Amino acid sequence: MGRPGLNRRHLLATAGGLATAGSFGFAALGTGADALAAGARTRVRYWNLFSGGDGSNMIAMLDAFRRENPDVAVKDSTLQWGNPFYTKLAMAAAGNRAPELGVMHLGRVTGFSPGRLLDPWDVGLLAKYGIHEKDFNPALWKRAVIDGKLYALPLDIHVQLCFYRRDVLKKADLIGDDGRLVPVTSTTEWFDVLKKAKKVTKGGLQTIGLWTNDQNFQWWFFTAFYTQLGGTWFNAENTEVTFDADKATEVLEFLRRHVTDGYVIPGAPTGEQFVNGAPFTWEGNWSVPVFSGAELDYGATPLPPVFGKRATHAESHSFVLPHQSGRGGATNEGAHRLAAYVVKHALQWAAGGHIPAYTPTLSTAAYQKLTPQHEYVSAMDHQATEPKVWFAGSTGILAQDLGPMVVSSTMGSAKPDTVARRMKTELVKLLVSKNPMDGHTAAQGGAVA
Repeated sequence: MGRPGLNRRHLLATAGGLATAGSFGFAALGTGADALAAGARTRVRYWNLFSGGDGSNMIAMLDAFRRENPDVAVKDSTLQWGNPFYTKLAMAAAGNRAPELGVMHLGRVTGFSPGRLLDPWDVGLLAKYGIHEKDFNPALWKRAVIDGKLYALPLDIHVQLCFYRRDVLKKADLIGDDGRLVPVTSTTEWFDVLKKAKKVTKGGLQTIGLWTNDQNFQWWFFTAFYTQLGGTWFNAENTEVTFDADKATEVLEFLRRHVTDGYVIPGAPTGEQFVNGAPFTWEGNWSVPVFSGAELDYGATPLPPVFGKRATHAESHSFVLPHQSGRGGATNEGAHRLAAYVVKHALQWAAGGHIPAYTPTLSTAAYQKLTPQHEYVSAMDHQATEPKVWFAGSTGILAQDLGPMVVSSTMGSAKPDTVARRMKTELVKLLVSKNPMDGHTAAQGGAVA
């Protein structure tokens, strides 16, 4: 993904623009200007974690902004994805060396000490550039608000999806007249679908790819189905664990059954097998460019509502304002202007599979022509997210601690009911632990430091 501190052009030139998403490499197709524009009056430094396919799409959006706003000089830098990015961003904010604009996963914002390491957005200034709360999904916007202030501006939601091969499933009579996968509303129906699909699966291929030994994917899948069951994590005050071990056991048994019934080959490369003819794979929406590039006859839906309620795991790339002691003036307005432009011109971003957070984009004819994006856009309305606590979010402590437990159940090294109890015990420990960013527990979270 590149070393921290490399700007995007250097990253793409030296690393060949390659990053891993799922089990494939994405080739970056463009380059972005990384030097200050000649004669520009306002400089905006922008740190992000987008490489590969996402990186090339972001470059195109930044270059479009530069052409339309020559008075703003955008210096964009791509840092290493995951915790290295968040560590560097936190250190820069704490040391008053932060850029004017940054990107974070929305789930990590609560734990980033808003008010000390992040500055709130000026909603009046956003409105000046056409950004209004009414143009965003209410649940998504609410997640970005802490202590009554907006600390994140959502760019998208990215979700876990059920990818399926039409050409394969037609042989099993599992494609409806509308060209989509037949509806599934229960675990019984789902395993009936897999049973039929297995009969038409080529030898050597699995029926479905589930990333059975990957702690992140297993955690994301667990979160989705636990939410479908109506499972909760903590009470409203974050003082009590409400995690339901019985519901968790039901989800873990469901995931495990894919292995015991022979629909999964543990450790098999999921994306590659799908390209080679496997009927199903569960992957993030970032795999859309890969499967479309392979010219497959495929579709993608949110994860099946096997427990009755629609819910699929979702996260969000969001713009943030890393703390600057002297934030304000032209550079701050430039950051608002840039973020607003990208959010409002996210059709390019949607090409990478992400669902734009700016809802007017979703109703455009251009977006509705995107395939299979238009098939899973409904995921915006039934997001399964991690709890709003400091230790949650992409690559956060919650996923690091509980993800391996889910893997142990799915892979069969531990019993589902035992794992469910262990998960609850770990949640009790996390709830009383303190955020190293500000020394607050989850119950104290959100208080401006």
